[in-house]
Amino acid sequence: MGRLMGRSMGQFRIRFRAGVVVGLLLTTGALNGRAIAQTPPQPTPMPTVPVPTIPVPSTPPTPAVESPFDLPKSIPTVSPDSIPANPPEPKAAPQTPVEEPIRLVVRRGKRQVVVYRGKAALAKYPIAVGKKGWETPIGEFKVLTKEKNPIFKSFKTGAIIEPGPDNPLGVRWIGIWTDGKTQLGFHGTDQPELIGQAVSHGCIRMHNKDVTALYEYVQMGTTVIVEK
Repeated sequence: MGRLMGRSMGQFRIRFRAGVVVGLLLTTGALNGRAIAQTPPQPTPMPTVPVPTIPVPSTPPTPAVESPFDLPKSIPTVSPDSIPANPPEPKAAPQTPVEEPIRLVVRRGKRQVVVYRGKAALAKYPIAVGKKGWETPIGEFKVLTKEKNPIFKSFKTGAIIEPGPDNPLGVRWIGIWTDGKTQLGFHGTDQPELIGQAVSHGCIRMHNKDVTALYEYVQMGTTVIVEK
């Protein structure tokens, strides 16, 4: 403990509170000895510094964003009475009718060829057929070859005639039979005056304009029926 103006502690009384000196009680002897008791200085309170208030900006409301998953505010209700007991069956899409294929019918006795689609006759042309001993064969055949401006080769002499007005095959060839060496079929002619007769070696002769039209009706595999 510190000193007190050169006087002993017997000249005053010390007050304690909770182990801390809170004051001195001076005796007469202490005063006569000019002893001066000092009260411990009170701590100077720290000045109160005002805390500045920082304004906090208000958060703007988040705008509503339209979402594909948003539900409607109200869900409509469906009354059971509004549902038909037997709902109509969905209508089937109309089907495109399948077009029947072309077929040719050769009537040797009438000297004509008829173009059919199903049961409907589309065209009819006069023809010349095979002569006696070289009759055009009867039966069902298929179109095997098609050729524009064909080259003629004689099966007898081997002579070759290029396309032109003197070509016995005319301007079109539609082959329907072959044995690997010779062929039979529809073709044009350089002798139109013989159409309607039995004069060929088995082929079916036609006017050049008619065989050109027939050529456009048929394709590879078209059925050809030869009747008496």
